[in-house]
Amino acid sequence: MQLLEMKDITKDFPGAKVLNGVHLTVNKKEIHALLGENGAGKSTLMKILTGIYTMNSGAIFYEGKQTQIKGSKQAEELGIVMIHQEFNLVPHLSIAENIFLGGEGPYARMGIINWSVLIEAARKFTEQVGLKVHPKTPVAQLSVGEKQLVEIAKALSRKAKLLIMDEPTAALTEKEKAKLFKIMENLVEQGVSIVYISHRMEELFQICHRVTVMRDGNYIDTLKITETSIDELVALMVGREVSERFPKTISKPGQVILKVHNFKNKALDDVSIELKAGEVVGIGGLMGAGRTELARAIFGLDPVQGSVSIMGQEGVIFQGCFKHPAEAIKHGLALVTEDRKDEGLILPFSVQGNLALPTLHARSRLGIIDRVKESEMTRKYISILKIKVSGPGQPVKSLSGGNQQKVVFGKWLETKPKILILDEPTRGVDVGAKVEIYELMNRLTTQGLGILLISSDLQELMGMSDRVYVMYEGRVTGHFTRDEITEEAFMYCATGGVQWEAQGT
Repeated sequence: MQLLEMKDITKDFPGAKVLNGVHLTVNKKEIHALLGENGAGKSTLMKILTGIYTMNSGAIFYEGKQTQIKGSKQAEELGIVMIHQEFNLVPHLSIAENIFLGGEGPYARMGIINWSVLIEAARKFTEQVGLKVHPKTPVAQLSVGEKQLVEIAKALSRKAKLLIMDEPTAALTEKEKAKLFKIMENLVEQGVSIVYISHRMEELFQICHRVTVMRDGNYIDTLKITETSIDELVALMVGREVSERFPKTISKPGQVILKVHNFKNKALDDVSIELKAGEVVGIGGLMGAGRTELARAIFGLDPVQGSVSIMGQEGVIFQGCFKHPAEAIKHGLALVTEDRKDEGLILPFSVQGNLALPTLHARSRLGIIDRVKESEMTRKYISILKIKVSGPGQPVKSLSGGNQQKVVFGKWLETKPKILILDEPTRGVDVGAKVEIYELMNRLTTQGLGILLISSDLQELMGMSDRVYVMYEGRVTGHFTRDEITEEAFMYCATGGVQWEAQGT
């Protein structure tokens, strides 16, 4: 039985048709995947459903009645609630305060909140989602997985009938993901329907019942998840066959160009690794293993004991610890950070402004920037990286996730690095853009760059790395070649098992 039907939905923005006759049906007690590349129109469709945007034409039928949704408040009153990829939580407020923020009315009298009643009400929702933390706990003290549960509890407090989840597992550990899936199944049993948006294809086959595919603002197809495959869905998304999800070029590594010796700080415990020219070395492990902390320490962002050796054709060109990222950049390092929006980009700036940032000195004289050279550089990377933009002046915040990530790549490639550290380079990026990033990695290693690839996607690590180091609680517990690594061996080391013979590099 249908809960929702969105029929022939169109949406125009000045100069662009974003949605062109899109259909979406969601049944009661169903987990329905919404799939498409970045820029396919998924977010716009969901913003129409939640009352943020107004459609130009089409119809929405909800619980059997044609409905006009004229704002997010009305959507919530209908039981349509969206959990965004970036959490809408106030860190310094408690769990209880976040759950009922904006909905404190039933727990207040003459403007005074009855805190004991509110906290007890919050406890019922936290218990429903399996969050075993006191409702008075500030959200800032929670893990990412626990924050996700607070968002679900908040949605349930709004009496959600249709829950929209955007990339809910992007930053979760395997254990947290399994817990989330169990909660989703319980919600469905209680009558809640879920629209599930994710670029992690394997997840759809674990949890979803049907999938709707969009491409370039158009409806493509709706399929039962049991009657399709990853290859078919990828082809529907990108409009062509993708022969390989991980098109790895087998490299012939050159000399060692980076050695990390016995790194120690509050997050790292005697970590030693090495990287050769022309190879991709994966750094894997579960959340909290110390992967990002290792990247930050190498790049001079965090203090660390131990040393880094950078080698060139004539031997060691640097040994010690970088005191500042500028020193690391000077010696040929670049870091594509885990969080592109907060750490990798200045969102209000243009594409050109972001691409130019690390190398302003190269195009300026006496403090005056040569805008002609800057424009030439920008157009070069728009072409090389196939960045989809209206022009160099387009604000980077208006780009899709995949195109934003390409801008981050471009600004660092302009520094002419020899060592490229990639921290979750394809998180929140669609399948087509992922393949383009993988192909770029291949081109860079062919040119002699060494790449450290940090990823929570095990298939990506196994598919794109020549070697993989596995970390657990700040230590290296395993070291595998491409031919040696298996999922079982990885998880053994990632959960604390030690591959003793691999402790030397």
